[in-house]
Amino acid sequence: MGTTASQLGKDVLSEYQELTFLTKQEILLAHKRFSELLSKEERDRPDTRVNIYFISNPFRQRICQVFSTSDRKDGSLTFEDFLDLLSAFSDSATLEIKSHYAFRIFDFDDDGTLDTGDLEKLVNCLTGETDETRLTTDEMRQLINNILEESDIDKDGTVNLSEFQHVISRSPDFVSSFKIVL
Repeated sequence: MGTTASQLGKDVLSEYQELTFLTKQEILLAHKRFSELLSKEERDRPDTRVNIYFISNPFRQRICQVFSTSDRKDGSLTFEDFLDLLSAFSDSATLEIKSHYAFRIFDFDDDGTLDTGDLEKLVNCLTGETDETRLTTDEMRQLINNILEESDIDKDGTVNLSEFQHVISRSPDFVSSFKIVL
């Protein structure tokens, strides 16, 4: 499915439309935006990777790590990685797809569960880690206990994907709040 970043033929565009939740216009806009990040030489090379610094999201680094196919685990994205990212959080993506990727992003240690450490990092990303916004130890403990009380159905001290998706299914605002905007 690879193509150089400077061109996007009709066949490739059709294939991208079939494989993503994106429209032709969204793919072309994504391609334009991705190409603007490349030098002239890079635009002519297939599978050029970039770091997507313009994503305005407190989970930017984790988002790039989850969608990156780089063997170096550096969070760099190819154009196809970038399309996968945009597709997963597009308006047309299903709640199941969005919640699956949100879970992976929040699973900071990639162990398949959201444990106390993951939940603390999640809260810190949302509140910020400055002295003014950081929760006290007691506030953090209480919040994590509340999250686990509400979400940990099997009471094993962690939230797995199905428990996470169950909670998300009861939260209609989740879909609209978890977006990536170009």
